[in-house]
Amino acid sequence: MATAVETLEKLERRITITVPLADVQAEVEKRLKARAKTAKAPGFRPGKVPMKMVAAQYGYQVETEVLNDKVGRAFNDAANENNLRVAGYPRIEPKANGEGAVEGSVTFDATFEIYPEVKIGDLATAEVEKTVTAVTDVEIDKTIAILRKQRAHFHVKGEQGAHGDGGADQTAQPENRVTVDFTGSIDGVEFQGGKADDYAFVLGENRMLPEFEAAITGLKVGESKTFPLAFPADYHGKDVAGKTAEFTITLKKLEWAHMPEVDAEFAMTLGVEDGDLAKMRADIKTNLEREVGGRTKAKTKDSVMDALIKSAELDVPKALVEQDVERLVDMTRQDMQQRGMDVKSMPFPPELFTAQAERRVRLGLILAEVVKTNSLQATAEQVKAQVEDFAQSYEDPQQVLKYYFSDRQRLAEVEALVLEENVVNYVLGKSKVTEKSVAFDELMGNNAQA
Repeated sequence: MATAVETLEKLERRITITVPLADVQAEVEKRLKARAKTAKAPGFRPGKVPMKMVAAQYGYQVETEVLNDKVGRAFNDAANENNLRVAGYPRIEPKANGEGAVEGSVTFDATFEIYPEVKIGDLATAEVEKTVTAVTDVEIDKTIAILRKQRAHFHVKGEQGAHGDGGADQTAQPENRVTVDFTGSIDGVEFQGGKADDYAFVLGENRMLPEFEAAITGLKVGESKTFPLAFPADYHGKDVAGKTAEFTITLKKLEWAHMPEVDAEFAMTLGVEDGDLAKMRADIKTNLEREVGGRTKAKTKDSVMDALIKSAELDVPKALVEQDVERLVDMTRQDMQQRGMDVKSMPFPPELFTAQAERRVRLGLILAEVVKTNSLQATAEQVKAQVEDFAQSYEDPQQVLKYYFSDRQRLAEVEALVLEENVVNYVLGKSKVTEKSVAFDELMGNNAQA
């Protein structure tokens, strides 16, 4: 039996649940009898253990299970009777000081939150930025230059070969591959990771700290240099972070990069079977446009979501935020573990994830309302088209189709993407849209240079 629903504050509600002890005891006896049929005890055959012994061994556990089941069922019945959409899990506690208790019964308070009413404002007044980025010959040329660097092979500077000797400058310069010995010390003591022999890397690729690369630049083979190097405070090596070390380096080998010519042979290494350069450029442009399209869509979607958050009015259930914080913590822990980090003793303060979780929950509630109100559910045709679009960038599209359509969970992830796109397109059609031109390098998050 449940009493009327009490409103505590905003989304918080409380129901008082009363369960007759006779019903509990009857169910406990029923379950103990069932368990007695298979119960084991020293000196007795299975199923022949005296009922008193079965009750002594399992009584408390069974009584707890029965009470939880009956309280849970009573709560669900009360929620359904009152048309309550419960957010998260209820907090069920014995009634304080027996207040309101009924003789022959046990009484509990179930405190919980309900889903909020979501009010979407007038989207005609919402302002959204639609990101656009052009893919021109400049971007194609930059990409080709990067692809050439990736396929470069190195020759010793000063040694004549089929491609020349690398020029008259015999000093280490950007894009040269250098092989060095180095030793680092702090206060005269060598530190772990501060020494290496025959260590090779390409200058200008930022694999080493700027001061380290600057010290090598200009050296000739056989020359050495000693210099101070201040490690950043946020350096990944905690033992040296924020400290200044003294390094001595010796240049042992110097090589220059010979990059392949942009010809038919180069095109064939990129998968253009006939070596046609025009087709190679077209393929590169198609791939760049696909990547750019994905990134501009993501930026536009972020703007749409920001606009929806600004236009919507709702209270966010704390229970859902707490659940999402737990999910984010777990995801972060698993990600760091997969990266080889020891997370056993690593703290994950919930407050670090609260703002992100609150936004995620808020957006989820808003999107659900927009989808329901405007019938924006993902259709089977849309899902299939999205999977086929994914498949285009793979060598065997049929395997990709099979990968998604053979797993309901993977397909659900695609459905979620389609649903979000439906919402984005809907909002773009209703709101004030301003195109924002973003440079290619800025969009891609780099300033790649040829």
